Amino acid sequence: MQYYIQAYDFTDENALIRRMQARPAHLQRMRELKQAGHFIMGGAILSDAGAMIGSVIIMDFPEEFMLMKWLETEPYLLEKVWDRIEIKPFRQAEV
Repeated sequence: MQYYIQAYDFTDENALIRRMQARPAHLQRMRELKQAGHFIMGGAILSDAGAMIGSVIIMDFPEEFMLMKWLETEPYLLEKVWDRIEIKPFRQAEV
């Protein structure tokens, strides 16, 4: 099952600092998930000024519990980068 994850960062004055500190661990985790076939694509949501304010990720997990297990270890959640998260089922178009 594929999932669309849209996450918005906290907006306090230290939010970007936390994001940048957690970013290496987050990207390493995404590389591991890509190698395992779970990460399809992702990137930062940008403000009009070009600042990172959130993330969009498309993942593929055979079971929903695996998605939840990933979230339990996601650095952006553990380090209080993401404030609001929306998760929806997703189907990649065949073109």
